[in-house]
Amino acid sequence: MTVPTGVRLREAVPGDAAALLALKRSLDLETSFMLLEPDERTEDEHDVAADLASVTAADNSVVMLAEADGRLIGYAQARGGRVRRRASTAHVVIGVLAEASGRGVGSGLLRELDSWAPGHGIHRLELTVMAHNERAAALYDRVGYTIEGRARECLFVDGRMADEVYMAKLFPPP
Repeated sequence: MTVPTGVRLREAVPGDAAALLALKRSLDLETSFMLLEPDERTEDEHDVAADLASVTAADNSVVMLAEADGRLIGYAQARGGRVRRRASTAHVVIGVLAEASGRGVGSGLLRELDSWAPGHGIHRLELTVMAHNERAAALYDRVGYTIEGRARECLFVDGRMADEVYMAKLFPPP
């Protein structure tokens, strides 16, 4: 599946802080599949700008954005390890607005991370997904992530305990 016409994928810069924060807040409100609940996001625009500056300065980290009609509709972040032994591993977080879901935005963002990773010393992209988020798990499987484990009843979501599945994708060693 290709990215829909009119959707642009690009790397984030610190100037994207306000729009990225607004996107994250929207995602917190519309889905319980993101880690934070709506009232838990305490960062402000300056915090997000500082984080984006640190990501931009780190060779093994990136935030990819999906935008359409002048606004953000999704993002994927890969944060590389900060110590040498984990520097070639990056943890992935992805979020796509419901209005853009199922149209190739998520897979497009993940393909961008795949293209970025080998040139930035990344051997392993890893992520977690709530076990009951079958649609996201199927996406990760389609783009080459494999299940490595399961943490039983480690999250409290929508009034019940939920499992989290650990998935990863390997690239040739740097």
